[in-house]
Parts: sequence; structure tokens; C-alpha cells
Amino acid sequence: MTEAVVAQTHASGQAAGEDLAAQIAKGLGGGAPDALIVFASPDQDHGALLQALKTSTGTAVLVGCSSAGEFTSDDSGTGMTCAVALRAPEMVFTASLGRGLREDRAAAAGRMVEGFSGLGAGSHRYRSALVLTDALAGFADDLVDRLTLLTGGMYRFFGGGAGDDARFEHTVVFCGTEVASDAAVALEILSHKPVGVGVRHGWEPSPDRMRVTEAAGMRLGSLNAAPAVDVFDAHAEATGQAFDHAQPIPFFLHNVLGVESADGYRLRVPLAVEADGAVACAADVPSGSTACIMATTPASAAEAAAVATRSALEQLEGHEPAVAFLFDCVATRLRLGQAFGEELAAVQGALGPVPFAGFNTYGQIAQSEGQFNGFHNCTAVVCVLPR
Repeated sequence: MTEAVVAQTHASGQAAGEDLAAQIAKGLGGGAPDALIVFASPDQDHGALLQALKTSTGTAVLVGCSSAGEFTSDDSGTGMTCAVALRAPEMVFTASLGRGLREDRAAAAGRMVEGFSGLGAGSHRYRSALVLTDALAGFADDLVDRLTLLTGGMYRFFGGGAGDDARFEHTVVFCGTEVASDAAVALEILSHKPVGVGVRHGWEPSPDRMRVTEAAGMRLGSLNAAPAVDVFDAHAEATGQAFDHAQPIPFFLHNVLGVESADGYRLRVPLAVEADGAVACAADVPSGSTACIMATTPASAAEAAAVATRSALEQLEGHEPAVAFLFDCVATRLRLGQAFGEELAAVQGALGPVPFAGFNTYGQIAQSEGQFNGFHNCTAVVCVLPR
């Protein structure tokens, strides 16, 4: 049976680690957890936090990242650190780190997968991994695709991109007491029971479908051969919205790009307007793809998170849930403001008494067995672990 403790603190550095460890020890009744997942404010002293956590809990497996807003069943905001401690005799956890995402994602993904213990004909039927990446290094889509190829499509991946409170300057991931940028960390989860992963966004497409005629990585050059900014200008005028090129975020938070895929629209958040009319986005935009501008409401965002949660619960095939993780975009929190609490309440309502924790990400990871295209923006990703 899986035991889980969700903890949170507003303390800093060593004091934060010791506070979280005390909550974990009380919840588990003593003894070291089998795995510990940490989401920490970018303003934390991450090294001191992790060292105190590892020393105080005695855990051998610790992963996590910096965040852009943290939340649990009991609290939410910025400047916090939250943690999930797991004791699961029927599961196996392994942590691995891949460095150098900008230069060689194939090598980074290879190093991560080398640490996996479930690639052979093991005794665990269900294979999943929590993946946290430095999204500012870019090419998160490519990283997830490479992980899928290297694992033969046998794993379900979920997680997100590390954050820094929407500064977009420096993000880090954690593996043990190591703090790394330009890197990604994976927590392999091998289980005898199914793990549920639900994915949903509440955005609807505008009727104008366009071809991505120029794009390079996260830089969107043109749509239908027109500079990308001109397309957003026309949409702003048609819908009566203000769009200031010098301060575009208020407009972009409500008007994201949807890239058409076999299973709906993958969202991409525009971030900035460049001098030549290109638009910088928070994730890669495939050249030649079909896209449109998307819109949503606070009620749609809350309902999408609830639907993702219910979907994850249904995938447990009747097993009781132990704990859940929620990953949603920093853009969602910035757009909704206080109303982001409605999304958290919707998730808790779907979970019932089951605790959850998570953070606002720079992109969300959700990849099912045998599928590609696992990196998203403005999308609620919920993972539920069985008891």
C-alpha cells in the first residue's frame, strides 16, 4: 500500500528543509520515505533546502525543480516550497539526471534512460516517469520525443518545465542535493497498479485556421506568409482587444496559439514581439503545421482541470488513489489571478479527500505509451498514484 504525505512551508533554506522533514516524519510515523518530490520557489536557497531535507528524512531518492507558483491541498501562492513524500513497498523509484539540453538532447535523454530499471522484462507491469526540465533551455518537445523513443513507447511521462516566477531568467531542476540548469530530471515509477494521467485544456479555437509558414524552435516568424505580429494585430482589432507590442503579455495571456494535432490543439503561449514582426513563444512551434488563436474563460479552465482529474482517477481501474500531482501553466495563474483558486478547488472536488501538490510550470509534460507530441502550454496535467 502506498502512503503519501503532502507538506508545505514558507520558511527558507535549511529551516524550510527541516520544517518539511518534520511534517513528513509525523505523517509517515518515522522512517525514511522511498521517494521525495520537491517544488520550490526560485528565491529559495535550494542547496541548503535539499541538504536539510535529505539529511533529515534519510531518503535516497529526491527530485524536484524551481517553480512559478506552488500549491497543495492546504495552501497556494508564491514564495513557498511544497513536497510529496512517498512510501510505497509495491513501487520502485529511481532518479536520473540529464545535462546539456541545449547542445545534445539525445545524450541528455540517454543518460536519463540509463538510470531506468524497468526497461527489461521486469516484474512491474506499469511504467511511468515524472519528468521535470529546464524549459528555458528549449526543445522540451524534442526531449520528450527522445525519451519516448529510447523507452520503446513503454512509459507514461508526466511533469513540466521548471519556473522562476515568470521572470524567464534562470530555472533549475534537483536530483538528490544537486541543483542543475540546462538539465532535466526523471523519477522513474514502476508499479504493480496502474498510474492515472489526465490532460485537458479549456481553450476553444477561433474560426480562422492558418498555416505556420515560418518558425524556428520557439520563434514564430509568420502565419499564412504574413508576419506573426500582424496576425495578432488583426485578431485584436476584430475582437476589440488592446494589444501593446511593447507590453504584450496582458494580451497574449488571453490569446494563445493552438497548434492542430491528431488529438486536438496543443497550446503555445506567445511571450514577446520581436523587431522583425516575429513572436517569441514559450515552446516550439512546428513549421508547416496548422494553427489558430485560442480563447478561454476562468470557468473553462476549472472544468478542464476537473475533467483531467476525473480521467486520471478512472485510469486507476478501481484502485483507491493515494495522492495526486497537478501541473498547470504559469500563464494560467497570471491570467486567472485570484480565480486560479477555483481551478485548485475543482481539482480537490474531483479528488475528494485525496491530497495533491503541484506547481505552475513553464510548459506541461503528458505523454502516453506509444504517443508523441507530449509538451503542452496552458494545459492541466494531473497524475494520480494508486494506494
